[in-house]
Amino acid sequence: MTDTEAILATARKTILSESESIAALASYLDDDFTQTVNRIYKSEGRTVITGIGKSALIAAKIVATLNSTGTPSLFLHAAEAIHGDLGMVQPGDVVICISNSGNSPEIKALAPLIKRFGNTLVGMTGNKNSFLAKESDLVLHSYVEREACPLNLAPMNSTTAQLVIGDALAACLMELRGFTPDDFAKYHPGGALGKKLLLRVQDLLDVTRKPMVQPTDSVKVAIHEISDKRLGVTAVIENGTVVGVITDGDVRRMLNDRDNIAGVTAADIMTKNPKSVSAAAMVIDAFNTMENHAITQLVVVDNGEYKGILHLHDILKEGVV
Repeated sequence: MTDTEAILATARKTILSESESIAALASYLDDDFTQTVNRIYKSEGRTVITGIGKSALIAAKIVATLNSTGTPSLFLHAAEAIHGDLGMVQPGDVVICISNSGNSPEIKALAPLIKRFGNTLVGMTGNKNSFLAKESDLVLHSYVEREACPLNLAPMNSTTAQLVIGDALAACLMELRGFTPDDFAKYHPGGALGKKLLLRVQDLLDVTRKPMVQPTDSVKVAIHEISDKRLGVTAVIENGTVVGVITDGDVRRMLNDRDNIAGVTAADIMTKNPKSVSAAAMVIDAFNTMENHAITQLVVVDNGEYKGILHLHDILKEGVV
């Protein structure tokens, strides 16, 4: 076996091993899982997730997922908890403690303290006979038969299982809360994702560049307007209403078809009933319209009033897609 074949074989074995462990989790779901979801949903406090080592890293990721999907959560490192950070836990908080073995020294020290505070303690562990499982009010079973690690030592399958259970909790809570794309946007205002969910056409519209001509204007006037506004298009306006557009492509086609352009008007070469979008529309929807119709500009109108031109370059420059 070549080095390449050996590497790919190990990678495939790892992926298949972890996928089998994840699939097995579905059979471990029980009433404790349901009760955990309901207690978090009905809680007036936060969801506090703690762990040690690799489980702490998974805990932090689950916290991030819950926060972004409408469940106020915070991360508590198990080692720091017993040295003062336990003050983060408040009455009404649901505490999820993650430990594959359930017998780590830090977990043994922390679990009784949380119980003494009167908080609901949920243990996420692969060992239902562990100290953590016995101390917990509810247990999320995350057992894996073995790790994908060739030595069966480094946490791989077990941490993946923990992560998946955290995702399952988040998904259930989203459905209970009736979490919508608008809710998601509130928690993701930054970056390309936030822009897709929040940015509207009016936010990108440059009102200082609003190309327009009358149907009776000469082609020369139209060409000047297209060049002056640098959007590759001009709207054709009659009685305050958009009746067509002229693109630089329309101009090129006209020049190819005619030897003499004297007397040619905007109405003669315009494209009637152009694609349009409202100023209040989401930018991502405007982009999809452009993509579906293989165009690079959209006329922006509100209640029939011409507002300007949205260009594909504006969308790309903003980083929406």
